[in-house]
Amino acid sequence: MSQDDDRRPLASRNTGWARAIAAALARSSITPNQISVASVLFAAAGAAALLLLPAPAGPLLAALGIQLRLLCNLFDGMVAIEGGKQTATGALYNEFPDRVADSLLIVALGYAAGQPWLGWCGALLAALTAYIRQTGAGLGLGHDFRGPMAKQQRMFAMTAGCVLAAPSPWWPFAARMLEVAAMVIALGSLATCITRTRAIAIALRGRAP
Repeated sequence: MSQDDDRRPLASRNTGWARAIAAALARSSITPNQISVASVLFAAAGAAALLLLPAPAGPLLAALGIQLRLLCNLFDGMVAIEGGKQTATGALYNEFPDRVADSLLIVALGYAAGQPWLGWCGALLAALTAYIRQTGAGLGLGHDFRGPMAKQQRMFAMTAGCVLAAPSPWWPFAARMLEVAAMVIALGSLATCITRTRAIAIALRGRAP
């Protein structure tokens, strides 16, 4: 995993329940890398539920898959760093599964909303936000997790869209909530790419001789 000062700031990391679960996982034979891979499996299950199951089950199970994916994202770092189980490949597993999980969920959201292009666009822009963050880190500027649509906000938007779309069998307009969520993610990710790129440019100009 990455160093502590390069970690995404999460208030939930300091809660008692999170520390207790992370400590239990650290005492087990489960590795941080396995937790990272599990996040992809939960994302895939959520995406499949959204695409294959009718409302309300499909959207609600998708929302559950998203939250389980986020819990894995929380616990892999805590087990690695606070639990002292860092590995040589931890940084790799900290990034790649996130990109896969993001893409699975956001692309599925676009298809479920009847707008495949919007899902692919959102997934591409979400990956680009991470690429820009890594570029800044590679330039010695540290990891910039600013939004307005970083990973936590993307997954909140998708979770909200799924929950609001659940009653679509009784309220047809609710199905539009998936399209709204996909649009919010795409536009918000675009804005995030712009804000992070501007921040890098300002920082580079500021340190120029």
